[in-house]
Formats: sequence, structure tokens, C-alpha cells
Amino acid sequence: MSRGQMKYTSFNLAARALLVLAALGNAGASLAASAASGKSSPATVKKLEAKVDDLSQQLAELRQQLQDMKQQNATLATQQQQTAQQTQQTVVTQQQLQTEVAAATQAAQQAQAKISPWENVSLWGYGEIYYARPTRRSDLTRADLARAVFGIGYQFDDKTRFNSEFEIEHAITSASDVGEFEVEQFYVDHKFNDKISAKAGLFLIPAGLLNENHEPTNFYGVQRNFVETLIIPSTWREGGVQLYGDTDFGLGWNVGLTTGLDLSKWNFSPTSPQYQSALELINNSVAPMQATHQELAGANAQKLSQFVALNYRGLPGLTVGGSYFTGGVVRSIPDVPNNERVNLWETHVRYQPGKWDFSALYAHGSFTHTAEANALNPGATNPLPASFYGWYAQAAYNLWQSGEYRVAPFLRYERYNMAASYEGIAAGASTTPDGFPSPRDTVVTIGANFYLNPKVVFKIDYQRFKVNRDFSRIDLGLGLQF
Repeated sequence: MSRGQMKYTSFNLAARALLVLAALGNAGASLAASAASGKSSPATVKKLEAKVDDLSQQLAELRQQLQDMKQQNATLATQQQQTAQQTQQTVVTQQQLQTEVAAATQAAQQAQAKISPWENVSLWGYGEIYYARPTRRSDLTRADLARAVFGIGYQFDDKTRFNSEFEIEHAITSASDVGEFEVEQFYVDHKFNDKISAKAGLFLIPAGLLNENHEPTNFYGVQRNFVETLIIPSTWREGGVQLYGDTDFGLGWNVGLTTGLDLSKWNFSPTSPQYQSALELINNSVAPMQATHQELAGANAQKLSQFVALNYRGLPGLTVGGSYFTGGVVRSIPDVPNNERVNLWETHVRYQPGKWDFSALYAHGSFTHTAEANALNPGATNPLPASFYGWYAQAAYNLWQSGEYRVAPFLRYERYNMAASYEGIAAGASTTPDGFPSPRDTVVTIGANFYLNPKVVFKIDYQRFKVNRDFSRIDLGLGLQF
């Protein structure tokens, strides 16, 4: 019972007591009057006496209730005093806690200020080692630390991040060695909201299935497929800006403005073959866009390129997409028109139902005004192609798995043509001199990936070339990423 309720109850008891006293007084007066008059009957006197006794009993009960109420009131007052003391103690405790929290927060902020430069830094990397043995030309057997890549990132805040990757190719970089040291990526990534982000700097072009997912644990076979190396020049990067994002129904998109190609880097007249094996075919930058993309290395930025890419991933295990890259180029020869262009488009699909992994891709590229360039280089041993294309189909199966160990055999059929058409070539002139390998071929690859865990993989495959038969080979490989 609250103090207010007790006051109200006490008031009611007091009022009742006054009423009982008044009634008792009236009954006593009536009894005295009856006795004085001598006219009252014994029955009347007896009733009055009973009434007086009843009122006296009620008065005694009311006195007891008032006494109880006083006791309860005293107890309540004591409790309220204790509650007030406890409340005061709680306030003091809260003030002490607030002071301690403020001190702890300040200490944490000071500690964070001291360690944040390292807390926001991230490191990663990947690498590949090859052993390639041609089945017909064992003298061209090679072992190579193909690449060692180290990435450094920094998280400025929840929305802005810096990413970079630095690559060492072929183990040793010097003026007298084949190795190279290069910056593979160097860009700032900013997230505007959950649907739209942007990149600025040196970044990978979102083309095909491999270019943005080129780590060795992400693809089958010791080396990257020829279509996404010779037609799409993976790993392909340019400098510029791009916007990208996702939609609620599973469609991802990219659009960008970047540096383009420099066709003046094309070698029209090599005096000897530029490659003699499949390994050299990939490593020696002989394909049209391999030889002419600039990678932001003092890139001529007079002409810029644009790209758009779409990927639909709205169904489990399915990726369907394509991309288109186009732009002006640095002229192949000063005397040709200044409006030479490059166009490259591709479409791809990957489907992973259960243990299966199916993928396919088609890519087609073209240069404009190659007729003028080739006409100015009559008899060239390596004329500039007007178009080039390639496609492949691949199937892999997760054959065995125990814990993190996993074995996945695969089969790939691919066709590439680095010179599908020429313009400006004299009638009857040969575009592939004697002793030079053909720029087109069909390759069948069969092999398996053996994963120690998702980040470390051993690979073996056999590749059979239909046209350049001397390129057929057995490959072994080790790949890792962290």
C-alpha cells in the first residue's frame, strides 16, 4: 500500500470513528432520558444497552485499526527512507560507472590511435610454379616460377578501401633475365551505398570468367586457357575509373572509362618466330591485344576506351554474362588514319550443379583500318590482323573428397585464332612464313586438380594441339593463394 492510499484509508477510519462516537453519544443520551422519565420499558432499555455495547465494540475495532494503520505508516516511512537511500546510492554508482566508461573509452581510443595503421592493413597473395614438357620437343622442357604476387590493402573507413598487387614473373627480374616486376593492381574502391560502388586507378577489366578470378585455385589446368589469354589478354588491366553494383534480382553490372591500346607496339616484321612452344605462346605477348595493351605503364592516353559488363547470378550455381570493350587506339603507323579502333566482346556461362562444374566462353575482337597499316608493310612476316576470336567448353567433376582433400578431373576443348582475317594483304601473299607456327589451333586438355585445401592445389594435365603438334605437352603445376 502506498503512502497516499494509507492516508486515504486513515481518513476513512477516523471519519467512521467520529460517526460511531456520535451514534454512541446519541444512544447514551436516549438511554439516560428513558431512565429519567421512568417511562421506558425494560425491552427498550435492553435494546438501547445492546446498541451501546455494539457501538462500543465498533469503536474498539476502529481504534485497533487506527493503531494498525499508524504502525503500517511507520513501517512504510522506514521503507521509503531506505528506498531513498538506495536510490541515492544507485545514482552515485551510476556516476562512478559513467566516469569509468568514459575513462575506458578514452583509453580505447588512444590505443586504437596507436594501432590503427596496422589494424587497417591487409595482406594477401598467390603464386604458380610450372613444369612443362613438350611430348615431341623435349629440348624445350621448362620449369618456371611463373609468378609470385603480393597484395597490400588499406581500409580507410567503412566505405573507402585501397587495394594493390605487385607481381614478380619468372623468379628473377633484371636487365639480362626474362623476369619482370610489375604492378598488377593499384586502385581506390569506394562504396556509395549497398548497390553502387566505384573504382579509380589501375584495375582488372571485368571480361570473361578468368580475368578477375585468375588465382590458380580458381581455374582447372596448370595454366590459364588459351582463349582467355590470347584473345582476352588475361591478366588484363587498364587505368581509369569504373562504376559497378548489383541489383535485387541477381544482375551485376560494370561500366568504365580506361586507357586503351597502343598498336604502334605491334611487331610487323619479326625475323624469327616469336614463340616455339605453348609456354612461349602464352609468355611472349604475341597475341593482338596481349602485345598492345598498355597496363598504365606510361600509357598514351590520347585515346580512351569504354567498357560495359553484365553478369546474372540470380539462380544457385549459375553465372551468365558478357562484356564489351571498345575505344580509340594509338595508331599502328603514323601514316594510317587517326581513327583506328579496337572492339572486343565476349559472352560466357558457368553452371555448377552438385559435383559438376560446366563452363563455356566465346570471345571476338577486331581492329579497324588494318588495311592501310598492312599496305604500308608489304611482305610483313607478322601482318596486323583485322579480327581474332576464340571459344572453349569445359566440364569438371568433384570425383573424390575427404575433409579438405579434393580431386577434380576436367576436360576442356578450345579453339583460338589470333588472325581470323586480314585486310590490305596482297592477293596470294602468305601471312604465315615457313618455319613460323600457325596463329590458330584447336587444343584438347585433360587433367585433374588435387586440392590439399581450398588454398593449395597440385595440377596435372595433357594438352594436344591439332595444328602446332610440336606444342603438345604434359604439364605439372603447384598453385596457392592466401
